[in-house]
Amino acid sequence: MNSLAIVTLRPNESQDSLLKRFRKKVAKSGVLSTVRRKRWFVSKSELRRIQKKKAIRRIKRRQNVEVE
Repeated sequence: MNSLAIVTLRPNESQDSLLKRFRKKVAKSGVLSTVRRKRWFVSKSELRRIQKKKAIRRIKRRQNVEVE
């Protein structure tokens, strides 16, 4: 995915609201999360281990919510 977040200035729009719209667009596109994720190399086995850990944590959290 190679899309740029482009925001044009609307008539009578302040720079603060323009910046706010730009930040929302960048966050929604997932560019920053991709950059953070690809910052270091993670082997496939390590990635599987991390995903398994996350899944276990998610399942435990759901069980705790259902019990309460």
